[in-house]
Amino acid sequence: MSTSDVIDAGELFRRHARFVAGFVRRMGAHAEDVDDLVQEVFMVTHAKGGYRVGPAKPTSYLAEIALRLLANRRRRRARSREHNDSLQIARAATGSATASDVLEARHSLERVQSALDMLDVDRRAVFILFELEGESCGSIAAGLGIPVGTVYSRLHKARAEFASAHAGLLSRELLRPEPLHARSAT
Repeated sequence: MSTSDVIDAGELFRRHARFVAGFVRRMGAHAEDVDDLVQEVFMVTHAKGGYRVGPAKPTSYLAEIALRLLANRRRRRARSREHNDSLQIARAATGSATASDVLEARHSLERVQSALDMLDVDRRAVFILFELEGESCGSIAAGLGIPVGTVYSRLHKARAEFASAHAGLLSRELLRPEPLHARSAT
């Protein structure tokens, strides 16, 4: 294999650090852990000698490393699970939005993250890589080291579970009574 078939960790970082950060966040990493996880992913990549060009895309390769690191972190924190940082979610809304728009955007993002959190880790990874990151099933299979049929199976189940979880969360919100101060304002 020639050196042109290998992308070093520095180049991978420049190209894909943002992807890794978004991926680990969507996989349920705490906001305060994202920078550390991104750094760890690229340290592992460096220790492995970079990415070797093959059937997996670099993002699938990096996602597999991130999944292992996240699993290790979850095991260490099994008893001290913290809640998502609501302020981080609220920052996703644009600056020109009204307070009501920001609140609704925050609730929507929290609902999506909660629905993602309900998925099994393996299904969630495939779902995020395919639906949110636009990876092909072949690339996901190669990157995660699983058969492509397993990717299709996990994706199918993840879609159904996500839709069900999201719908359940939304219906609970709609059934929740409005606070008194909200009713008196209308």
